[in-house]
Amino acid sequence: MSLPQFKEALQNPIFKIIAEAATELELDCYVIGGFVRDYLLQRGSPKDIDIVAVGSGIELAQKVASKLDGKPQVSIFKNFGTAMVKHHDVEVEFVGARKESYHRDSRKPIVENGTLEDDQKRRDFTINALALSLNKNNYGELSDPFNGVSDLEKCIIKTPLEPGITYSDDPLRMMRAIRFATQLNFKIEGQSLRAISENKERLKIISNERIVDELHKILLSKKPSQGFSLLHKTELLAYILPELVALQGIEEIEGQRHKDNFWHTLEVVDNICETTDNLWLRWSALLHDIGKAPTKKFHKKIGWTFHGHEFIGSKMVYKIFKRLRMPLNDKMKFVQKMVRMSSRPIVLAEEFATDSAVRRLVFDAGDNVEDLMTLCEADITTKNTRKQKKYKSNFELVRQKIIEVENRDQIRNFQPPVSGEEIMKTFGLKPSKEIGIIKEAIKEAILEGEIPNEHQAAIEFMLLKGKELGLKVF
Repeated sequence: MSLPQFKEALQNPIFKIIAEAATELELDCYVIGGFVRDYLLQRGSPKDIDIVAVGSGIELAQKVASKLDGKPQVSIFKNFGTAMVKHHDVEVEFVGARKESYHRDSRKPIVENGTLEDDQKRRDFTINALALSLNKNNYGELSDPFNGVSDLEKCIIKTPLEPGITYSDDPLRMMRAIRFATQLNFKIEGQSLRAISENKERLKIISNERIVDELHKILLSKKPSQGFSLLHKTELLAYILPELVALQGIEEIEGQRHKDNFWHTLEVVDNICETTDNLWLRWSALLHDIGKAPTKKFHKKIGWTFHGHEFIGSKMVYKIFKRLRMPLNDKMKFVQKMVRMSSRPIVLAEEFATDSAVRRLVFDAGDNVEDLMTLCEADITTKNTRKQKKYKSNFELVRQKIIEVENRDQIRNFQPPVSGEEIMKTFGLKPSKEIGIIKEAIKEAILEGEIPNEHQAAIEFMLLKGKELGLKVF
């Protein structure tokens, strides 16, 4: 590949400054990895630039920062031998060229100074080992010792060295291979794919935080099912989300079968990705049916059932988040809520949606009602065109009903029109169970449509309820 093809790649003035700094320090340096890969794939202008120096990367970073406008601060990570400089909207990371060796029980390498070739050998994939020279004598020349450009053209994920060694040394690369295949819509080369399966147990030495970071990137891709299919095929998924693997398979008893809930789940995830970039809503789609494995039962009269799978599933969400060291905060509670309520709109869509049922749905879902509807619409995976059209039409009717009921009754984020203080003052009560009984009765009356969600109507209902309880007005 000739020099002119990279003129545009090196347009950013920062490359000239890096080249000048390297010349002054009398060391060679190169742009390497993702920047070069993404430029060749025409994936926009990368904002992350990796520079490898044959010498001290930290010293080069400091020299570059001293030459940049505003003299940006250099973030130094001595443990990793790297430094980072932020300049305008670009982050440049500097590292000294190195060669690595590994202990069996750790993915943290023993590092020695090395050459450019040593550094390229330690890269995870051939498409990430591409390097562009910033040196005066061959500025812009491409170094491609492992035919990474050819693999880009063939859409292949392949390791520079023997894949068994690459994945055993750093098992996170197995997750990265699947993530890149998903993001780029590439195939993992056959020998490499087999090596992932053979080294699957090595995933145990990787922290859950690192694994989840890769899972997030797979879930945020255009078609996550590609990644989860590979995770399943290589048996990595059994180490990460065994609850999901448990959904796989179809049982048949007395001629009655149920659908394969694993592959159905992946369809739902792909469907929802067409309508939302919300990571946690995508997680909700991934976990929405996990309660079906532990609740699956066969009854001779009615066939296969999964009673209470939504409630059980929402409990399982907490265990999964805790095990994977994911945030046990509002994000987890959102996923739990979506899983717990995942069948509610479906029931409404299959039946006549009464105002009362819609009010209760909006009351329980609150501000998340739109997300819930999006999840349930993604849950339509039938291949029967007539049924699909019917379900979508019914969901549209439910959506319209939600708007009508909400505009009229203002149930979303419901606040009682009569406060506990008003009830105590009216009946001369101190804090007691009667106050809770009256508040609950007012709420139920509003949700059932017996009274409008208005203060005066609630006051009148309160007085009637108080009379039933034998309370006197003061």
